[in-house]
Amino acid sequence: MGDARTELLDRIVADVAAHGLADRSLRDIATAVGSSHRMVLYHFGSREGLVQAIVAAVERSQRELMLSLAAEASAPRDLVLALWAQVSSPELRPFVRLFFEAVAATAGTGRDALTGPWLDDSRDAAAALGLELDPAELRLGVAVTRGLLVDVVVTGDVGPATEALHRFVDTWAPAPR
Repeated sequence: MGDARTELLDRIVADVAAHGLADRSLRDIATAVGSSHRMVLYHFGSREGLVQAIVAAVERSQRELMLSLAAEASAPRDLVLALWAQVSSPELRPFVRLFFEAVAATAGTGRDALTGPWLDDSRDAAAALGLELDPAELRLGVAVTRGLLVDVVVTGDVGPATEALHRFVDTWAPAPR
């Protein structure tokens, strides 16, 4: 069993993925997960601290997924498409929505807590595939994927975004013939 902060954060992540974060007070969220406003403040300091912890937890789990998929992938395109299949799935959609909601809530902080870790872990995933990718190329991949996820969240239709991702991947890492 984990520590109290981690257990509380896990319950909060599940709740806000199901019910959203916007327009909900810390008291509302704490009550929904069987805790108190004081405990949320004790563990996270503020609403901003809670949002940052939520984003970090969700992002960490998705990067861990990428690294585990990299261990199984035989080519970069396989990794990108397998990761897309996971992050664009209906099961993860609430967490993707939560990610974008949290991005909006923490915009302008001046910290690179969202893209930097993806670039680092993408570099590690590429290395697992025997590749060394340029940082701009990695950033482009992260940006394209996030942009297409916005499309999925807004429209609810993964098909067109998946087709667009396939086109992007074909220009970046053509399928073997």
